[in-house]
Amino acid sequence: MSHSKEIVVVGAANVDIGGKPDQKLIPRDSNLGHVTISLGGVGRNIAHNLSLLGCQVTFLSAIGEDAHARHIIESCRELSIDTEECLRTADAPTSTYLFILRDDGDMELAISDMGIVDYLTPEFFAKKMDIINRSALVVVDANIPAESIRYILDHATVPVFAETVSCKKAEKFLPVLDRIHTITPNALEAEILIGEPIDVTSEASLSHAAEVLLQKGVRQVIMTLGPKGAYYADGKASGLIPPLPSHMISGNGAGDALISGVAAGFVNGCAFSDCVMLGMAAASMTLETAATNHADLSFSAIQNKAGM
Repeated sequence: MSHSKEIVVVGAANVDIGGKPDQKLIPRDSNLGHVTISLGGVGRNIAHNLSLLGCQVTFLSAIGEDAHARHIIESCRELSIDTEECLRTADAPTSTYLFILRDDGDMELAISDMGIVDYLTPEFFAKKMDIINRSALVVVDANIPAESIRYILDHATVPVFAETVSCKKAEKFLPVLDRIHTITPNALEAEILIGEPIDVTSEASLSHAAEVLLQKGVRQVIMTLGPKGAYYADGKASGLIPPLPSHMISGNGAGDALISGVAAGFVNGCAFSDCVMLGMAAASMTLETAATNHADLSFSAIQNKAGM
């Protein structure tokens, strides 16, 4: 694998436990349906996708000394993801993510038990910056502590791709927007980052929001809009891209797949607009599986899906 395809991913590794009802979800009641248990965590999902997309991946995360941790390590080993630099501790359990889907596959609610990520301190990352800065880029998910995000962005000499995760966690990137190369918020997260509402039905409003982020120093913006697709801008080109056709089974992991496709396109030398299309293709494929990661994801598969 060439050096140009080496990517460091920083973020959470979870065990995902999810439920999907057979019919319309009835609140405050027991719903017949199906429960799945799989590996997740935004950072781990991205590392998994990037490996399938042909990139050499080093994963920096925190995991416990329990059965869930062993499962994560074994899976990463099978995917050739380097976990040697992960923090291991017996003082906290490996994080767990519990989610409930609606019958259409979109998420209704979730609970995260992710206290272990607090062990990912600036002091931990101070010992890892050489590894990060030898890579082609680093992907940082907003699950890690805010002070650690600031430390990484203050000391990174390679492009930083930011995964906002949620509205509350997106706030962690506010002080360091000028050091972010590429960011992929949804519309609600983008509202937090720009401090004003966005009308997703108005391309002018989307353009304005992207321009505000660019003025704050972000080099590339991709706003995900669910069934409306995505809006991208980098100060040279911009536009609204409709979603690619897919039969949605679950929305879980689609955002992680999008940033993975964008990052894989970047290290393969693709133009920004093509990177966005590759990200959309990866997300579209992931929507079509109940799993957090699509087993058949590959760079050629997303190229074909994107019509490239």
